[in-house]
Amino acid sequence: MALAQAMYTVDFRAMASPCQVLLPAASEEQARALAQHAIDEVHRIEVKYSRYRADSVVTAINSAAGGDAVVVDDETASLLHYAGQLHMLSGGLFDITTGVLRKAWDFKQARMPAPGQLESLLALTGWQLVERQRAAGVHTVRLPQAGMELDFGGFGKEYAADRAASALLEQGVRHGYVNLGGDFHVLGPQLDGTPWRIAIQDPRHADGTVAAIDVAGGALCTSGDYERYFDHEGKRYCHILDPRTGWPATAWRSVSVLAPLTAAAGACATIAMLKGEDALAFLASMEVAYLAVDAAGQVHSHATC
Repeated sequence: MALAQAMYTVDFRAMASPCQVLLPAASEEQARALAQHAIDEVHRIEVKYSRYRADSVVTAINSAAGGDAVVVDDETASLLHYAGQLHMLSGGLFDITTGVLRKAWDFKQARMPAPGQLESLLALTGWQLVERQRAAGVHTVRLPQAGMELDFGGFGKEYAADRAASALLEQGVRHGYVNLGGDFHVLGPQLDGTPWRIAIQDPRHADGTVAAIDVAGGALCTSGDYERYFDHEGKRYCHILDPRTGWPATAWRSVSVLAPLTAAAGACATIAMLKGEDALAFLASMEVAYLAVDAAGQVHSHATC
């Protein structure tokens, strides 16, 4: 006789975020063994693409800026291709070369950019400058100007959530979810078939919520101005920076998106934050369900059929 299953939560930390895997198993030991497949995949991606690690692929590319091209593997080439698609889809607003702008902002110390600092850094940005080649099956990437940088932070955590979910699916897991710092990939409903009810944080009250969304499968991601920010003279400055100006997005407090994949949900949410008054039209064009809180605190939502 098969042992009855229960839901277990396995907590871990990755990508500077609290994370968890929730899945069914016959025992806590079995749950941890299953969850480890997902955890290992998340850590693999973090080690490979973190800009904070001296041995990462991203660091190798950035260190070679202004010099020779760097050979990259198929996975990295695919992620760079995806970054290019997001750049085109967003009209240039999603640009992984703009991570260098963080040098002008210090959200821990509430430091504003120095005069002229943004202008000098903006000269080092522009996805259209990135040189990608494939010859004889070998992929290469080159940043033509010294000081340029790539930053996978705009989709790295979401990609890791999708890969972690795939690792669990390969183990036969069909219920539960992966939660990487608030980015959810739901594998399937609860054991009784009912959806998971996921709360959306109030962007102005850390202990409050603005809504709860029922999710039986797919991904739910939120992008907001309350994660890394500071307030100065009555105005909020957040880490989501407009690549055209180097200044933070201000039109929306948060945008939550439900989509089939975490990478897609996260990208749509971030692009919407940068789209300003065009955000809702953009989300409608992407045919995704969303809940958005504007700068005045008004909630806008749409559920797909």
